[in-house]
Amino acid sequence: MSGDTATEGAVIGPLDIRRVMAALPHRYPMLLVDRVEEIVPNKSIRAIKAVTINEGFFQGHFPGRPIMPGVLVIEALAQAAGVLAIESLGAAASGKLVYFMGIENAKFRVPVEPGVLLVLEVEVVQMRGKVSKFAGRASVNGKLATEVSFTAMIADPPAA
Repeated sequence: MSGDTATEGAVIGPLDIRRVMAALPHRYPMLLVDRVEEIVPNKSIRAIKAVTINEGFFQGHFPGRPIMPGVLVIEALAQAAGVLAIESLGAAASGKLVYFMGIENAKFRVPVEPGVLLVLEVEVVQMRGKVSKFAGRASVNGKLATEVSFTAMIADPPAA
């Protein structure tokens, strides 16, 4: 691995929750990636979100038929992309944040209910400077739950 970016094609993983938290600024209740199975720097990531009934959003979405909100499934995919971007940059990512810029073509196929492992798979579609485009797929038990294309930017955090 070089000092600035991860070695192209070298697989990284698995990453535990501590390593995920080192890559992302998110914390409970907004941290939606529990584990990373595999990262191919600058190409793809496969991560896991354990969906549990104790998460606050299930109290109101929906009583009697709890379903993870689709926007949170997309957020989980975006966070996985953030881990991919930060881990791909290596030392060059120090202090950087990944900002969500846009969502396109979101489709929801299967509801995500408590008690499942949500598999998050994100691929880089295009990297141009600080802006990257991604294609994300979330699945439950091998069934596609959500697919989406989105754009994100790697930047310095705002000045305090």
